[in-house]
Amino acid sequence: MNARGVVFVHSSPTAVCPHVEWAISGVLATKVSLHWTPQPAVHGQLRAECTWSGPAGSGGAIAGALRAWSMLRFEVTEEPTPGVDGERFCHVPNLGLWSGRTSANGDIVVAEDQLRTLLASSTNGQIPSRLHDLLGSAWDEALEPFRLAGDGAPVTWLHQVG
Repeated sequence: MNARGVVFVHSSPTAVCPHVEWAISGVLATKVSLHWTPQPAVHGQLRAECTWSGPAGSGGAIAGALRAWSMLRFEVTEEPTPGVDGERFCHVPNLGLWSGRTSANGDIVVAEDQLRTLLASSTNGQIPSRLHDLLGSAWDEALEPFRLAGDGAPVTWLHQVG
């Protein structure tokens, strides 16, 4: 089953950019050359984005590969496919990696088992904070200035071969 999604590298040091391309290339088994542009939200950092297609689960594999560079800010999305939920992965240096399931329209989906665990292991005062954790609110807040800086940026289209 083929899936597709988008990789947003919101900020990367110049020296790490080739490693980002190699990491994505390794997951998708095709050469990746991204179009890097300055990231206005952080002086001296670059940003890039690309769409991808590959087997279901490639989004998680890309996020896992990019996670090796803890200074990166990135998001990886994978659209839902028949029988497979969509996913979104976000990484922020001081927060680490977060992932959540997504619906067909891109909303974060909190599953029944996650809610039951939250209710069983939280006091009433903890529930709002724990819900924000499940929704990735801190990651969204940290990445929003970087998303806005990328409006109108060029996109690279990638397709897995073979």
